Amino acid sequence: MSANVERIILAGFGGQGILFLGKILAQVGMEAGRHVSWIPAYGPEMRGGTANCTVIISENPIASPLVTVPDTVLAMNGLSVTRFANRIKAGGMLMYNSSLIERQEFRDDVRLVEIPASEIADDLGNARVANLVMAGAYAKFTKLFSFDDIKKTLPSLFSSSKKDLMDINMAALEKGFSFVKEKKYMFGRYVYSVFKGIGAS
Repeated sequence: MSANVERIILAGFGGQGILFLGKILAQVGMEAGRHVSWIPAYGPEMRGGTANCTVIISENPIASPLVTVPDTVLAMNGLSVTRFANRIKAGGMLMYNSSLIERQEFRDDVRLVEIPASEIADDLGNARVANLVMAGAYAKFTKLFSFDDIKKTLPSLFSSSKKDLMDINMAALEKGFSFVKEKKYMFGRYVYSVFKGIGAS
């Protein structure tokens, strides 16, 4: 990913918190002093249908908020991989929810990062925080804000009526970040594997 701009497509099905995940990244980027854009898109159903959004985080003013060739795709279901993986620029990153997407042979010119986000969320007791797991994992790779920036910004994104969810969301964030700690990058058809702390060799 570039040191001065990151163009991201986030996608999944309705109910996975995709749009909120995009808001998190955009808000954190803005609080870190970056220029940001966030554009949501919906499928035919509000819940259970497709949902995606685009986020740009940049050190410089953003000329256009449209993202046609993303640096990164964060995919929460298989349909999202099918739809968006081929758009990623060479050298970019595909981070996907391996709880719902089977390992397969993807493009050999992008970095592949598999995160069992739904499994981690289930272990925490709330399937709906899988998006926060992905946010924490993404923070391991971005050059435009830090993990501490997310932790500092996250509370401001919850209304007073949802403050009781803060602890589990913060736990999900921490789990996602620590899951990719000190692992090896893998390119080509090999995945950046972090299952049970074992890197592919």
